[in-house]
Amino acid sequence: MTPGVTNLTTMIEFVLLGFPTQGTMGFLHPLLFSLAYLCALLGNGIIVLITTLDRHLHTPMYFFLRSLSFSDLCLITTTVPKSIANSLRHSSSISLLGCVLQVFMMVMSASTELHLLTVMSLDRYATICHPLHYEVLMSRDTCVQLTTVSWLGGGLYAVMFTAGTFSLSYCGSNVVHQFFCDVPQLLAISCSENIMSELDPILIGVVWSICCFIFIIISYVHIFSAVRKIPSTEGKAKVYSTCIPHLLVVVLFLSTGSFAYLKTTSETPSMSDLVISLFYAVVAPTFNPVIYSLRNQALKSAVGRLMKGQYTSM
Repeated sequence: MTPGVTNLTTMIEFVLLGFPTQGTMGFLHPLLFSLAYLCALLGNGIIVLITTLDRHLHTPMYFFLRSLSFSDLCLITTTVPKSIANSLRHSSSISLLGCVLQVFMMVMSASTELHLLTVMSLDRYATICHPLHYEVLMSRDTCVQLTTVSWLGGGLYAVMFTAGTFSLSYCGSNVVHQFFCDVPQLLAISCSENIMSELDPILIGVVWSICCFIFIIISYVHIFSAVRKIPSTEGKAKVYSTCIPHLLVVVLFLSTGSFAYLKTTSETPSMSDLVISLFYAVVAPTFNPVIYSLRNQALKSAVGRLMKGQYTSM
């Protein structure tokens, strides 16, 4: 382990102590992470592929879903391959630059995902509550602009977040009790006396995240109010088949992410911190494609056409 240091400028590396690299766990960890990563690549990759190639899925909902799947791929690729490599090499170190890149990519991917989930709730609201004006409200140009703003906003937030985190002083232990450079655990080992004054960009981001969450809730209040007025059971089922998966993804992503970042952390290891981080960094990107595909007949049909080589491109 790298000796204690006086500030970030002399910090060479961090030590990630999320999982043991020896014994049974040293074998199970890379195996399970490899399986999860392959499932995430396969599931999200298929969604990106079929929503690009199949013209039946060239609608705003699947346009946003494609971007969401790509952000999931970025999210899980940022952490899992490095954790697998460290376990196979029986190492726990990560360079300062590697740690900075992990924080930046994690925050950008997660922030972009939050923005896309918010935009998707707007799309569902426009579809159900304003069907006659839907094509105007969610035109192709509007979809491209909303997606671009989501990614640019995520990148800007990541720059602010990363700069705020690594402007702190790190003197003493460089041990991060997590399998990746997670911001709460980095804050726990910081020795800055007035952390809050140096984390204004992060607080701004937290407020913005809360605003996105409130927007999603308000959208779904209107959506479910409109669904109650639909006379046919088949019509209600069709709405629920597209809205419920999105709502499940929102709840899974925001609940685990918020708990991880708002929970009080300390320098001592915590199994709950590890489990919660696993959910939003590994489980969510892996199971999102399953959640979206489970009740979506259009995606199932598109996958079938892809396997048979019968997809229709633009």
